[in-house]
Amino acid sequence: MSIAIIVEGKNDKSRLRRLLTEDIIIVCTFGSLNTDRLEELKKKIGTSDVYLITDNDPSGKKIRAILRDTFPDAEQIYTRRGYAGVEGTPDEYLIQQLEKAGLEEFIIYPPIIPTFEKF
Repeated sequence: MSIAIIVEGKNDKSRLRRLLTEDIIIVCTFGSLNTDRLEELKKKIGTSDVYLITDNDPSGKKIRAILRDTFPDAEQIYTRRGYAGVEGTPDEYLIQQLEKAGLEEFIIYPPIIPTFEKF
């Protein structure tokens, strides 16, 4: 099973790339979508399972709507309103959303730094 995640821009892609193994294909819409761009996305994705994660702003919602029509079986991953898009979403929240989407096996978890308490 191959998996593709569609994001809006290269900063979103690099943000997710740090958190996901290379097994996951991450492709960008680079903003506006036209027929040629959608066909290019379809070719890149092929038969992969598709996940959509766009910004929680009017532009991101518009892009998500177009992608939802193009990839009706895609899983939806959301950022929280108030974050500066996907690229501005804290790692902890992105990891939480990726886990909700069932992608745990592909997540690169940050190392846990031990804390030392005084006795």
